[in-house]
Amino acid sequence: SFYLLPVCAWALSSLLPQSKNVTAYLIYSSSVAAGAQSGIEECKYQFAWDRWNCPERALQLSTHSSLRSANRETAFVHAISSAGVMYTLTRNCSLGDFDNCGCDDSRNGQRGGHGWLWGGCSDNVGFGEAISKQFVDALETGQDARAAMNLHNNEAGRKAVKGTMQKTCKCHGVSGSCTTQTCWLQLPEFREVGNYLKEKYHRALKVDLLRGAGNSAASRGAIAETFNSISRKELVHLEDSPDYCLENRTLGLPGTEGRECLKKGKNLNKWEKRSCKRLCGECGLAVEERKAEMVSSCNCKFHWCCAVKCEQCRKTVTKYFCVKKGEIDKPGCNLPFEMIKTR
Repeated sequence: SFYLLPVCAWALSSLLPQSKNVTAYLIYSSSVAAGAQSGIEECKYQFAWDRWNCPERALQLSTHSSLRSANRETAFVHAISSAGVMYTLTRNCSLGDFDNCGCDDSRNGQRGGHGWLWGGCSDNVGFGEAISKQFVDALETGQDARAAMNLHNNEAGRKAVKGTMQKTCKCHGVSGSCTTQTCWLQLPEFREVGNYLKEKYHRALKVDLLRGAGNSAASRGAIAETFNSISRKELVHLEDSPDYCLENRTLGLPGTEGRECLKKGKNLNKWEKRSCKRLCGECGLAVEERKAEMVSSCNCKFHWCCAVKCEQCRKTVTKYFCVKKGEIDKPGCNLPFEMIKTR
């Protein structure tokens, strides 16, 4: 197995056109690797409180296509990874990391809307899009429905970066009257891209095609026609997802037994608030309350010269876990279960 977008990006060099691969690899490979990693981290954040929580196995693809899943979770992994690579390349371009890339000023001076003109230094998403496509899409060498699905979702990830760009403006005029404005486009926080794609994940479209289709010119044409009829902004999948409540060793799914969930806390988002219900209750499991003692440094004082001395403070915290019904009443279940140390 290998990572969907290898952190060791050397493998990509052999997939690029020979006339370009050496230069492109040397210049962009570290950004590609960093972008792929940011996609992985965002996947884990977005699904931290879902039954499928972006496990490591999900980020790997078997070398045997018949063993590879083609569900909506796979669609999200491709999209967020592709988005991460494009986002990082675009950001690094803006930071001046590449000699051959700068601001996108192609529309500067043109009227963008009532009272404002394009100007300033827009993030060059066109550059990020072109280079990320060259690297990421080169990983798909097949011509079947699975390859078409992956390429479509790669593009959806890139569209997500472009679709979440934010307009920033500067006023011009006598004494700050703002009679006109110049505006440019900037990358949002990558979290905004993740949020956008998470919504697309929930509305992902199932494509009814045989996964093995693609062995003839006619079937390849049918696949292309089908995917071309779907908006490039949408995620697509070929299969239904398995039941993530249950352990499935063949698929490498651990199930939700033993997972932590949240019942109380300030500023919980909707996914955190529903976590115990979704991970435990709806999976036929009970919620077990456990106590933990947290040890942290506190009352720190600076002593001349030159040391900081702290006391060790202890407090008990409550955590909740999914367990099989009937196990919650076993002796010792509610005793302190671990010591948590923090700085």
